[in-house]
Amino acid sequence: MSGLSKIAAELSHYRQVASALRAQAGPQGEVADRRLVEIAGFGANPGNLRMFVHVPGRLPPRPGLVVVLHGCTQSAQAYDYGSGWSTLADAHGFVLIYPEQKSANNANTCFSWFDPAHTKREKGEAASIRNMIERVAIDLNIDRDRVFVTGLSAGGAMANVMLATYPEVFAAGAVIAGLPYGGARNVHEAFRSMFSGASRSGADWGALVRQASNHHGPWPKISIWHGQADATVVPSNAQETVKQWTNVHALAVHAMSQQTSGVHHLRQWRDGMGEVLIEEHLIAGMDHGTPLSSEADGVGLRGPYMIDVGVSSTLDIARFFGLVGPAAERTSVSPPEPGLVISVEKSITDTLRKAGLLR
Repeated sequence: MSGLSKIAAELSHYRQVASALRAQAGPQGEVADRRLVEIAGFGANPGNLRMFVHVPGRLPPRPGLVVVLHGCTQSAQAYDYGSGWSTLADAHGFVLIYPEQKSANNANTCFSWFDPAHTKREKGEAASIRNMIERVAIDLNIDRDRVFVTGLSAGGAMANVMLATYPEVFAAGAVIAGLPYGGARNVHEAFRSMFSGASRSGADWGALVRQASNHHGPWPKISIWHGQADATVVPSNAQETVKQWTNVHALAVHAMSQQTSGVHHLRQWRDGMGEVLIEEHLIAGMDHGTPLSSEADGVGLRGPYMIDVGVSSTLDIARFFGLVGPAAERTSVSPPEPGLVISVEKSITDTLRKAGLLR
């Protein structure tokens, strides 16, 4: 195919995408659940995953990057729509990668956080996700010091896998309703860890992370979230994850500060300079899912496994990553403007082509 023919074909394809976006736009012009664009050919894909990206129309010269991992039975599009990450990305100028599990790999579209074939460096799904990051980092001139990962449930556990196996890649991560790295090696152990928890010493948990790579530099920071009424992944997994990462960071198990506001209980661990390296957010009465505060913050929408408890994990995690300013500097985040729907064709084609993400 000639260069001009290829460009024409690409434009035709993305006009169809834009048309679909307009058709799905709500009464306020909001783009329903089609704000991501699939990218093929991102490199070796031993985990057989799909790759989606969201690139805001305006980016700083060296933008940050967040990898977002959906939970079981979810899709990348649905998790983005519910969590509101693309709303924040548009407002603050950072890029999103959404790996997506295929039903051919797992009937419930769960990431394989428990399978050694996918949880080791340069293997399976972990390697696929790493290659997605590298593709976007090169093509969009990503700031390598501002690469982050987050996820829910199996996606949260897989986020922990990425922090353990590629610690040099990530400045920080966030695990929502997830599990510690190395807590299971097969399906039976996975269910046991989810429903009953697996208790180990901090030293044993920490050793699993240290053995996952040859890393000798600073370790990623981590934000841990869990509902205290979670019956799908029991809350003890949050405490075990805290034990794992306090050991990795050589911090005392007892938190240096804690506070409670309504249903939200926060504990934090700091280094000698006062920087928060680990934080744990427990939400009283909340079942399995991502905590949201859609009305107060305008980020995310209530739905399956998207629980409006008046606490916005998406916004708080973005602040923890340093992608959004402190609460005192930010009052609210506006939803996508109607003009976004009208200009989506130009935004998708121009931005992704300039980035080299269209071939």
